Formats: sequence, C-alpha cells, structure tokens
Amino acid sequence: MTQRSTKPRLDHVDAMRPVKQAGVVSTHTLLFFAPGAAISVGGALMLLHVTREAFLFISACMLTYSYSDLQRIGYRYFYRRRFVSVAVPYVCWTLIYFAVSLPGSGLGAWSGLRHLGFLLGTGYYQLYYLVVIMQFYILFPALYWIVRRFAHRPWALVAAAFAVQVLVVSLMHWHVLPPQMRGASATREVTSYLFYLVAGMVVALNLDAVHGWLLRNGWKVFGATVIAAVVAEAWYGAAHGHLVSWLGNATDPFQPVVIPFNVGAIACVYLFGVWLVEKRRPRWIRAMAKSGSDNSYSVYLAQMLFVYALSDLGWRSLDHVLPWPVVAAMAVAIVFLSCVLLSSVLARTPLALALTGRRRERWSTWLPRGWRRSEDGEGNTSASPIDLDLERVPAASWTDAAPVAARGG
Repeated sequence: MTQRSTKPRLDHVDAMRPVKQAGVVSTHTLLFFAPGAAISVGGALMLLHVTREAFLFISACMLTYSYSDLQRIGYRYFYRRRFVSVAVPYVCWTLIYFAVSLPGSGLGAWSGLRHLGFLLGTGYYQLYYLVVIMQFYILFPALYWIVRRFAHRPWALVAAAFAVQVLVVSLMHWHVLPPQMRGASATREVTSYLFYLVAGMVVALNLDAVHGWLLRNGWKVFGATVIAAVVAEAWYGAAHGHLVSWLGNATDPFQPVVIPFNVGAIACVYLFGVWLVEKRRPRWIRAMAKSGSDNSYSVYLAQMLFVYALSDLGWRSLDHVLPWPVVAAMAVAIVFLSCVLLSSVLARTPLALALTGRRRERWSTWLPRGWRRSEDGEGNTSASPIDLDLERVPAASWTDAAPVAARGG
C-alpha cells in the first residue's frame, strides 16, 4: 500500500537540510584546507560534528512523521522505499569514489575487490552516515513500538535516552569500552546515536507542543546554546593544551561535553528553518531554501568529488597569500554550489534515482522561474525527491496555518 496521507509538508524541517549540509561541507573543507595544528580549527570541528547528530535526528523525526501508521502502510512498502532511496545511491556512489581513488592506489585486481567490499561494508568516508541510517531502518519498527509504549510519558523516555547517551559517550571518551566501540568505529554504529534517534521520533509524535515551545522560547534556546558552545570550547582548549589531564583526548569524535550543545544547535537550526520558509520572507529566499532542500542529499553524496578536485588543484597552497579562514570559506562555497549544480542536472537525467535519490524532474523546473511557477501553484509541479527519510505529500505548508497535530496513527 502506498503512503498518501493528508499530513502537511513540513517545509521548515526541509529547510534544515541545506543548513546541515553546509555544516558537513564545512567540516570536510576544514579537514582538507585548514592548518590541522591550529587550536581554532580543532575547536570549530568539535562543534561542527553536530551535523552528524542533526542528520540522524532529522531522519528519525521525519521518518516517524511519515510512517506513523507503519502497520497499515506495510513493512514491504517501507523497506522497498528505503532500499531505493538509500541503498541504491549508497552503492552507486561507493563505486564512483572507488573508481576515482583507484588510479595510483597500487591495488591489484584481488586486493581492489577486497577493498571495495570493505568500503561497501563500512562506508566510504562521509558515506558511513548511510550505514548508520540503514541500521536505524532495521531497528525502526522496534524503536517505534517502544516510543509508542511511552506515549503517555514521552519526555521521560527522552530523558532516559539522554542519560544513556551521556553514559555511553563518556565510556567511549575515557576508553572504558573496547576499541571496537569507540573512536572511528563507533561513528558507524547506530548505538552511538540512540538519544538523537529516540528524540527525533518523540518530537515527531509531539510536533505541535515542541514547535510552540521553541517559538515561545527561541531566544532562551539560542542563549543556552551559546553558553553550551563556550563550555565545550573551554573543555577543548583545556584538553588540547593538556591543562587538565583527565579531560581526555581533545580530538575524540565523541565528547560528552558537546551533547548539550548538539541539542541546542539542532533546536536553533529548526528555528532558522521556520524563519526561512515564513510567507513574509522574500520569494527568492524561500525558493533557495526549497532548492537547497531538494539538492541536500546530493550535496552530501557528491561533496568529496569537489573537495578532492580542489585539493588536486593545490587549493591548500592559497593560505600562503590569503588567511586560511578565507581559503576554507571559499572552498565551502565552491563545493556546496558545485554539488547543487551537479544535483540539479543529474535530477533531470535517467540517472536521477540512482545518483540523487530523487524522481526524475523536468528541465522546465531547473531555473528560478520554474520554482516560482511551482510555488504559485501554476504549471507543472516537479516530482518531489524521495530523499533519505521523508515520504513527502503535496499539501499546504505546516507553517502557513495553526499547528496541525502530528498524529501517530
């Protein structure tokens, strides 16, 4: 059975996607083009890693919102859609990156096949996010059952998940857990992100309450997030300078002190998404937000092609004539816009589904004029992207009227 609900499209959550992807691109450009020894780079990377948790929070939230009546929809339909939107692009882009990195690698036929198998199993560089999200898809029915069982006390479940997240990350950070459950290995394990997944699911089922609370307390949330960022940066500085030995490794990908900042940053990006899609915003801003959302998956998939290209062109050497923050910022803009352009082209070719996770769109929708026609309800409305987590439906924007309940089915 296909999913055709009357739930409104959450344009403001869609608008979170390009913001999150800009953070992902920023992370990788800093890793490639900023001086690694600079404490400011490490401190920025520590905070930018929130994009990983935001990615999973948004995926869990929108998957729950879309499939809140999973038993009626059917598991067969659910997993078929997940396979098309995630597994197919994952395999295709793994093959692309493998082919790009093969020249000069020294790999023979057998060793090359073994390496390809390793990449498919663990995720090539940034593609490991999809390994985690596929694990979440497998667990989704069980997690959804648990979340529904706690429907009368949802925030108690979130608080419990938060406590478990702090405990697990602390055990990782201070090397209590075995090596296979910490560091880079842990980034590929769904158990490292359970709080963000559970929180996303609970938020989806209590969307009206959360939305209203955030709008009423936006500045307080922003202030608390700034304070959390300052605390996290102070922690990083003290650990980096070995001022306090028990703080642990400053470069650890999981730091317990960052969890409060992650929560606040996700909330702030949500509020920014609400701001972007408000009707009083200029039409071009809303059109850019929609385009950024439509192309965000492809930005994530293709970004390393352009990072590698800039690296091969010697982009890193520009910091001899320009300050490195300027070099990194220019690289972020080039990579992000190049990915958007590539995505918008691929989405209008027979390769759309395999390489962008989107249904093929018509060339008439490519220019901003086409966006205006679609936005005003005139002419042809292009097919929505399948995307990672949201089965979108054509309906009015959730922010255009009073909040509508996100019913759990």
